[in-house]
Amino acid sequence: MDFSLPEDIVALSDSVERFAKTEILPAMGAYEDRGTFPHSIIEKMGDAGFFGAAFPESLGGSDAGFMAVSVISETISRLAPEFGYAMNMQAMTCPFTIFNWGREDQVARFVPELITGRKIGMFALSESGGGSDAAGSMKTTAVRDGDVYRLNGSKQWITFANAADTGILFAKTDPAAGHRGVSAFIVEPKSYDGFTANPIPMTGLSNALCSNAVFLDDFVVPLKNRLGEEGEGFKIAMNALEYGRLTVSSRSVGLAQACLDQAVEYANDRVVGGSPIGEYQMVQHLIADMTTNIAAARLLVHRMAWLMDRGEASNRAASLAKYAAVNAAKHAASSAAEIFAGYALADEYPIKKITAYVNMLAVGEGTPNVQRILIAEDTLGMKDADRHPVRNRLRAPNVE
Repeated sequence: MDFSLPEDIVALSDSVERFAKTEILPAMGAYEDRGTFPHSIIEKMGDAGFFGAAFPESLGGSDAGFMAVSVISETISRLAPEFGYAMNMQAMTCPFTIFNWGREDQVARFVPELITGRKIGMFALSESGGGSDAAGSMKTTAVRDGDVYRLNGSKQWITFANAADTGILFAKTDPAAGHRGVSAFIVEPKSYDGFTANPIPMTGLSNALCSNAVFLDDFVVPLKNRLGEEGEGFKIAMNALEYGRLTVSSRSVGLAQACLDQAVEYANDRVVGGSPIGEYQMVQHLIADMTTNIAAARLLVHRMAWLMDRGEASNRAASLAKYAAVNAAKHAASSAAEIFAGYALADEYPIKKITAYVNMLAVGEGTPNVQRILIAEDTLGMKDADRHPVRNRLRAPNVE
């Protein structure tokens, strides 16, 4: 088996790196100081094709595949971790869910604008009291009123909600039916009253690209914007999170690699007792473990992407990859902190920012403990992780 990436994927990674160094890093300071959303950078990323890799050319995508999505997500997160969120909102959980489950008119209307960055996306599932049981514990309701639904309730940790033009939002159309009463909607926050998004202050994370608390007060969603049938929302959400785990896992590997890169540079430069600290075995042990964990996690993530590119079931692979990637990132962050010692807390070095994103990303698309349960139940034969039919309209158009 050839474990090397195709040349075009390697070239894509190089292109993303150049973009981050020339278009993002020099410009982001001003956006952070103002706390304003960097629309122009997102649109440039869309123009560069970063968001369209998993979409057909007929919609403005490149049909480069999920491996390309993984490599883009890893590279951008290694260099500009705050923009890793865009790979979910603009490349996977928002537009791909519409592509995968939407009618042709919905796909044509919403997907091209999202993957080009002309419209900003969001994915609103989590609620403040829901925890990992986001669908079963959901309080937000959607009541049909003629040719519209009226939504009331709240959502928590909704990335880009304060800037979103389009989003996927989940609400109960039958509150008594548990997760079977959840429905999915394509929402347009700027087109209708009753939608409020308040950024959540989080020390160490971006002021410009942030998560939000969302409040819905008779927020109107046209009937034509329902995604799928009433009661299909849970199925749609679980499918969406499977693809979201590709970007989250890739982003975690990128953050882990960033920790290793920073640690290696510091260990070679920092002199103690007349020698660079990289010559001391305790530091070498940390570097060796970081290197091995990252390499193993990256292979699991690439295997997930490979399965998705083949249109095969990937939920088991997604759980393994997400769990391994987050553990690699957390280990890399803690190991880098040991190497940097007190300087790990200083704004002078990027490791402080990277660690904040590792902690935030660890809970996205399923906490490590949730992944543990999924993996264990699958291994014990209690629940087949790949029991659900594949829904991948790009690679398996006849599989529902």
